[in-house]
Amino acid sequence: MDVMDSFGKIAAPTRPKNDFNYETDCRAALAPLVDGLLDMAEQAGWDRRKAAYTLMFLSAQRVGAGQEERK
Repeated sequence: MDVMDSFGKIAAPTRPKNDFNYETDCRAALAPLVDGLLDMAEQAGWDRRKAAYTLMFLSAQRVGAGQEERK
């Protein structure tokens, strides 16, 4: 099973990046996916708080990373 298939689709932005509500809309689009990922990690035996911290770390690390660096 492809893990991403279990998450569904992410809604596309409807506002320009400089709109005040752009980030709020992004949070609303990503929150269910993050919740699902944390639920899966917890069900696998990982501590939810540590998994959330690790997601923050990995996200920050990958912001400037190219495709090859993410593998």
